[in-house]
Amino acid sequence: MLNEAHHSEVEKVLLYISEARERAERARVALTRDGAERHLVAALEESEERLRQDHRRLLQATFYAVPDQERLAV
Repeated sequence: MLNEAHHSEVEKVLLYISEARERAERARVALTRDGAERHLVAALEESEERLRQDHRRLLQATFYAVPDQERLAV
């Protein structure tokens, strides 16, 4: 079971992932506006999506996870 300090650490990581995704989005928008090479924009798009998926995965694996019933029985 997660205690308050554990929750805090997970929340920090979730925040860092969110901030990185937002930064990638801003960079993609700026590069698109400036007519950057397509492979640069595509790399940022892919990074945005992977960061979004990582955020969702971590959230589901921590705050929405079902505890292992075998461990609880011990």
